[in-house]
Amino acid sequence: MDYKKLLLTIFVACSALMSNAQKIDLSGEWKFSMGEKAVYNDKVTLPGSMLTNGKGNIVTVDTKWTGSLYDSSFYHNPYMEPYRRAGEMKFPFFLTPKKHYTGAAWYSKTVNVPESWKNKSVLLHLERPHIETTVFINGNEAGRDSSLSVPHIFDVTKYIVPGKENEIAIRIYNGIENVCVGQDSHSVTDQTQGNWNGIVGKMELQCRPLCYLKNVQVYPNVNEKNIRVCVTTNGKTSEKDIRMAFVGYNGRTQGPSLQLPFAEGASLVSARTSENVYEYIIPMGDNMKLWDEFTPNLYTLKVNVGDDEKNVTFGMRNITTEGRKMMLNGHEIFIRGTVGNCCFPLTGYPPTDVDSWLAIFKKCKEYGLNMMRFHSYCPPEAAFTAADQVGFYLQPEGPSWPNHGVKLGNGMTIDRYLLEETQRMVEQYGNHPSFIFLAAGNEPAGNWVKWVGDFVDYWHSTGDNRRLYCGASVGGGWAFDPKSDYHVKGGARGLDWDRKAPQTMDDYSAAVTQFVQKGRTPITFDINEPYLSHEQGQWCCFPDFDEIDQYTGAYKAGNFEIFRDLLASNGMASQAKKFLYASGNLQLLAYKYEMERNLRTPNYTGFQLLGLNDYSGQGTALVGPLNVFWHEKNYNAETVWQSFCAPVVPLARMEKFVYTESDTLTADLMLYNATADSTVNMPFDVYIDHDVELLEAGYKEFLTENGKTKRLPIGKNHVGTYAYPIKQLIDTMRVYYPDFTLPYKFGLVLQASWQDYEEGDTQGRNVYEFWVYPEEVEMPKLTKNIYVCDTLDAKAEKILKKGGRVLLTAAGRVTMGDDVKQTYLPVFWNTSWFKMRPPHTTGAYIEKEHPLFKHFPTDNWGNLNWWELLNKAQVINLQDFPKDYQPAIQPIDTWHVSRKLGMIAEANVGKGKLLITTMDVSSNLESRPVARQMRKALLEYVSGENFNPAFNVDIEVIKDLYTKRAKPVDMFTNDSPDELKPKLK
Repeated sequence: MDYKKLLLTIFVACSALMSNAQKIDLSGEWKFSMGEKAVYNDKVTLPGSMLTNGKGNIVTVDTKWTGSLYDSSFYHNPYMEPYRRAGEMKFPFFLTPKKHYTGAAWYSKTVNVPESWKNKSVLLHLERPHIETTVFINGNEAGRDSSLSVPHIFDVTKYIVPGKENEIAIRIYNGIENVCVGQDSHSVTDQTQGNWNGIVGKMELQCRPLCYLKNVQVYPNVNEKNIRVCVTTNGKTSEKDIRMAFVGYNGRTQGPSLQLPFAEGASLVSARTSENVYEYIIPMGDNMKLWDEFTPNLYTLKVNVGDDEKNVTFGMRNITTEGRKMMLNGHEIFIRGTVGNCCFPLTGYPPTDVDSWLAIFKKCKEYGLNMMRFHSYCPPEAAFTAADQVGFYLQPEGPSWPNHGVKLGNGMTIDRYLLEETQRMVEQYGNHPSFIFLAAGNEPAGNWVKWVGDFVDYWHSTGDNRRLYCGASVGGGWAFDPKSDYHVKGGARGLDWDRKAPQTMDDYSAAVTQFVQKGRTPITFDINEPYLSHEQGQWCCFPDFDEIDQYTGAYKAGNFEIFRDLLASNGMASQAKKFLYASGNLQLLAYKYEMERNLRTPNYTGFQLLGLNDYSGQGTALVGPLNVFWHEKNYNAETVWQSFCAPVVPLARMEKFVYTESDTLTADLMLYNATADSTVNMPFDVYIDHDVELLEAGYKEFLTENGKTKRLPIGKNHVGTYAYPIKQLIDTMRVYYPDFTLPYKFGLVLQASWQDYEEGDTQGRNVYEFWVYPEEVEMPKLTKNIYVCDTLDAKAEKILKKGGRVLLTAAGRVTMGDDVKQTYLPVFWNTSWFKMRPPHTTGAYIEKEHPLFKHFPTDNWGNLNWWELLNKAQVINLQDFPKDYQPAIQPIDTWHVSRKLGMIAEANVGKGKLLITTMDVSSNLESRPVARQMRKALLEYVSGENFNPAFNVDIEVIKDLYTKRAKPVDMFTNDSPDELKPKLK
């Protein structure tokens, strides 16, 4: 073989290909330099960041993070000293990078531009640089940009020399003082992994005609069955040079089997609205297909001007409001959303490929969600493309949390920048049907009400009605913004189970129809627009330490390693998985009952969670049933979650979950119907089961008359009332199980069948667990060597010395542990970010196999029947007990401290045996069936043969429980040191 001829052939072919190329891919190796002046003595690979390339400064205690810490104790706490060492830093507040850099960096590459590009336009396209770019071509400054939301595109025509090698140099600056979005904005902060320097996504030089398509916007009109297409060119042209054709439908290219409403050459209604701007009205035909979450139909329109062309994908849909209703294509929709926090630990920046976003949105839909809000940032185009394809609603926001160091409406840079960013977002992503909502940003400060009101007015004045506009996503303590098309607001969220026993009778009706704005002169606003709950949930579970191995990229879970060390140092390494499972089940329970409270509220349009997946910044907020990677944790979340978060959810209003034999189980039944049909056949069945095998006691069919199923409209429907006497249930159990005894756990099962557009017939199944306790309890008779008291008095000491047994019912009396505030519900967000605000516990692990529970059947976590014993109950700090001792009822402390806590403790004391409990098993037992049963269980245990503590404890340790206090937890002294805060304009 003549290799010279072969190489010549390849060279000629490559040259011909290059001469005809319309794009030059710039990905690959670039020269690199840090600092204000470029001294190219290093190399990096782009797309990527300095961190993914291993560049930057070693992380130390002097690193200037972009983000608030709210806790400077890390810098002073002696325990944290090993985690403060340069090069080995582990941060408890967010994930830890090996390197960090804020400042200027330079990237340079030499590119051979074909001779054929003469007399053409040449554009430099950088999909997502971070943050400010200054471009130099052959040493000449060619432009600057600072968008955090859209590609930086530079017309470099006059600086490029076709037929020769051209140097492209890009200076990137990632300080935030110029864009002024605020150090905690998710578009920039290290809390969201992190403030990186680099370029990701598509990087290319593009060859375009001198007159090319600058922008194409498609405005669907569902009622008129047409679209308005607005074409903007960068130079003068004529209408005859603009051509259009439909070339795709639902991802398929046009062919004989593809029936599209418009083909090239059909008559159009056109107009030239201004210089270089042309508008066309295109009919979509009688067979027009609509886009929504159930039927995400997409069209692709090809637009040509001269030799330039652009394909635009869009969907036919319109979004409007009717009072408090949100209407999509003429039917009411309900939002079940989560928040995308821009947490991507493998890289530190959001993915720019469609497949990655498809995986995220499909996982969200598996969990019954149909919407994602992007907290103070806008994702890349791939996210919109993926959401279009799966039918998922998006709310991108301007890239600002103008609250921490920045305020709106006070004349700061952010006032101008934020509006301009949303304009750029709409121009770049506005054709995507998934782009259904737009908000200016998150929780602003300053003169923000007027600013966001002007923001909404501006967007209404543009005539762009392709989406609804919200001034800002805000918490319940923020003022009311009356001009928004819809409200994303806190206030109507949460559970009040710290004040009253769990039930499902209440809802948020009052809060979503009227808002009283506090002040010297309170103002009452009637809410007449759709209302979405802001950042609902935020219920935490304990860290999953198996997750640490998943951090294989740019960021490491140093926070998880610290929490794991804390647990081990306090003698609880063996409890990690138990704590995860117990707290995870309580987390699911809290989400179930809070989300259902939203679902059953009239006039409530839906919710936005925070969030379906964890947020690994801001003190580490483990609020998701999924981890930060969108992976399941080590407890069964998906099946349970789908029962209360879906397009169809059967619901029950119940006054309580704990019953006795003389009660009647009564449930007012509802059906949340958020399907696409105005009415749907919906068989609805109710029965009671238990955890041994299916019993189907009290089986009843609802919604059936004369053998036909009733049809229910979209919305929140009342179905009927179900009542079943508990005595009848017990009698039925005893027929099947002659040895049946109380207490016992049952489940009220609700089932509704419906038609899913993707999966066909589907069954919505929701279960409400409830417990039946005996009406009367016979307490065991105690012998004289067993003593029950509330303090370690002289008699108790005497009995212990003689080898007797003592039960201390010490509710409200111990001091060792009184700094730990426990409620039934878990930690909110985390204790670091909110300066140790209570509650401090996140559920309790119950060692259900312990002999104590022979007369008190239980799950291995604090299920609803434990509310009576756990809520606001005092805990015992067991720091002075043997390190290996684990109590049978173990409240789970905040992972930032991990104190060993107990609601009981047992030990050999002297010759005797002692058990102490801080559960209230003494007061008002006639009206507290759970406490009554627990008292019986405790007495049976301490008087039985199984009471054999495994550890010895000195009597002084027991006395100290009543007199001493643990060392205060100093983990929230101040914000981060001032010298580490970014300076803002």
